[in-house]
Amino acid sequence: MTSVSRSSGFPDHRPRRLRATPGVRRLVAETRLHPAELILPVFVREGISEPLALTTMPGVVQHTRDSLRKAAVEAVEARVGGIMLFGIPAVKDAMGSEGTNPDGILQKAIRDVVSEVGDQLVVMSDLCLDEYTDHGHCGVLAADGSVDNDATLGRYAEMAVVQAEAGVHMVGPSGMMDGQVAAARTALDAAGYHNTAIIAYAAKYASGFYGPFREAVNSSLTGDRRTYQVDTANGREALRELDLDVAEGADIVLVKPAMSYLDVVRRVADVSPVPVGAYQISGEYAMVEAAAEKGWVDRERVIDETLLSIKRAGASLILTYWAVEAAQRLVAG
Repeated sequence: MTSVSRSSGFPDHRPRRLRATPGVRRLVAETRLHPAELILPVFVREGISEPLALTTMPGVVQHTRDSLRKAAVEAVEARVGGIMLFGIPAVKDAMGSEGTNPDGILQKAIRDVVSEVGDQLVVMSDLCLDEYTDHGHCGVLAADGSVDNDATLGRYAEMAVVQAEAGVHMVGPSGMMDGQVAAARTALDAAGYHNTAIIAYAAKYASGFYGPFREAVNSSLTGDRRTYQVDTANGREALRELDLDVAEGADIVLVKPAMSYLDVVRRVADVSPVPVGAYQISGEYAMVEAAAEKGWVDRERVIDETLLSIKRAGASLILTYWAVEAAQRLVAG
């Protein structure tokens, strides 16, 4: 129903007038994206000579060290704000030993990217064991097969230091272990890396949308991670995790996934004293790409709409596999 002006009795056409042309719509847009708010997640795999395309994530690859360097330069040229590195080792074991090997693939990748682009791009690294363990869980297993939280914290502390030694700007503890931020912060400070920041996965949900990511990191997981990731039914729980991570020293907090948890992004953003990011994950990416391939949606329009929805919900940073593409469009137009 058309609204009526109380003063004149005539229809109020102000909303319509402010939608009339692309220029007017741009002028009054309430939500705006900037390339610097986008973070590109990338995968680098040990022992390959050419980038390997992922079947479940069209357009995304497992990088070689050389192709990773090129991807980092491309991100800088697109004015993307950051890059999140995930390493895929050639050999995995129960302890995830390659995660703390100073010459492991992730540490090599960090050195490569930092030497290539320096401080032109915020270089971040995933701080978790799932890429390195032969059982695929995010931590060390106890005798009964459950994840041993406290033993895992020791491994995370070691990982934080070797990643900082490699030159990373931010470490991203993502395993949802209790005390993971404090363990990383304590280890970093003790080693003299006071300026290495922590971008903490404060609310990482036990989601069904991670499927394509498992291919991306060659995951060997059987079962699931519901005993340590946030239950998909819960919102208040995310706020408790936020409070804990901030108290332990998190510089930035993340909500993951993004699109199915926009309500959580909003609730976290409303109360967080530190910047809030959201991770638009593999399954969210894959759904749009699959629908676009079928011709069911306008690909670029839907990509941009999903990113705007995450920003509108309150995220000031967005991890997305479309970071470079979206940033290029923003710069061009």
